[in-house]
Amino acid sequence: MDLFFDPEQLLLRGQVRSWVEKNLISSVTREADIGQQARQLVSQLGHEGFTAYVASKRFGGVKEKVQARDLCIIREELARGSALADTMFAMQALGSYPITVAGSDKQKKRYLPPVARGEAIAAFALTEPQAGSDVSSMETRAVRDGDGYRLTGIKRFISNAGIAQTYTVFALTDPDKRAKGMSAFVVQADTPGFVFKENTPLLSPHPLGVIAFEDCRVPRAQLLGKEGEGLKIALATLDTLRCTVAAAAVGFAQRALEEALQYSQKRRQFGQALAQFQATQFKLADMATELEASRLLAYQAAWANDHNQKDLKQKSSMAKLFATEAAQRIVDQALQIHGGTGVVVGTPVEQLYRDVRALRIYEGTSEIQRLVIARSLL
Repeated sequence: MDLFFDPEQLLLRGQVRSWVEKNLISSVTREADIGQQARQLVSQLGHEGFTAYVASKRFGGVKEKVQARDLCIIREELARGSALADTMFAMQALGSYPITVAGSDKQKKRYLPPVARGEAIAAFALTEPQAGSDVSSMETRAVRDGDGYRLTGIKRFISNAGIAQTYTVFALTDPDKRAKGMSAFVVQADTPGFVFKENTPLLSPHPLGVIAFEDCRVPRAQLLGKEGEGLKIALATLDTLRCTVAAAAVGFAQRALEEALQYSQKRRQFGQALAQFQATQFKLADMATELEASRLLAYQAAWANDHNQKDLKQKSSMAKLFATEAAQRIVDQALQIHGGTGVVVGTPVEQLYRDVRALRIYEGTSEIQRLVIARSLL
């Protein structure tokens, strides 16, 4: 794997892994308030300097350009320790990347440094009740009003809803053009007309919910790029960060394999350790092979992104498709090896079983990834 990384990235991996071992695996704590726990994690990730990798050096980051490999390294290691920690880091990247891609220098100077320091929480508001994979069904409107816009509409399944300060919001400025009439805006949570409606309980808890724009007026200075560039901004963001979802899947799968290895060597049945049965060994072999293939695809896609390769979109979709599907299988097999213990609430594999499922849905379902891959081939 070292062929994909420079020495600084190998050092970063060691730093994140050490922090995860100390803070997420060895001394994990459960908070009653998931929002409070999420805020604390963002603050901790900022204090450690990890969230700084979501921005460029000019705007509070670490390197001259945001590197997909850095984001993948951090997500893989965080996911191995905590799904919530991974999600909170991922959303700092997803929520701020449209500003990195299309924001003016003034917008970048205002919004990116607090996100990079972990002082402000970011969110990405694209999905709606009637617009999931089909963004052309979007109904949120942004109507010109003097030197600004008035936003009306509802967004659902928005990670960090209710706790974020900065939202990247997509709305139609020219409804007749459907998706091609979409624009992107930066909206602050304290803007009049911005309404947090409700939390959405999840299989694997993290802050997620419904927000609404009720005649929410934003200045023209909050527009990202130009009118009608929203779809391009959204796709550029998703194409870049999709490989990081694959990396998170690798982190979940790595933890599942570690748990299965440890348990199978410790647990004895019929006079011997589970690991001595050929059936168990075959499971472990398949899990390890799929994990390695997933890791290679994830970092190949990240390398392609960092080097501006033309087949970036295809490679990212392949990585997300394979790694998320493989992680589901690996976690399932790890739970099977644990037997009854695996379904006891609070055990690592039970938690992983709930954590891993969403990865095959968000930022483009497995079915959408197959469409992207097929179209690139054809």
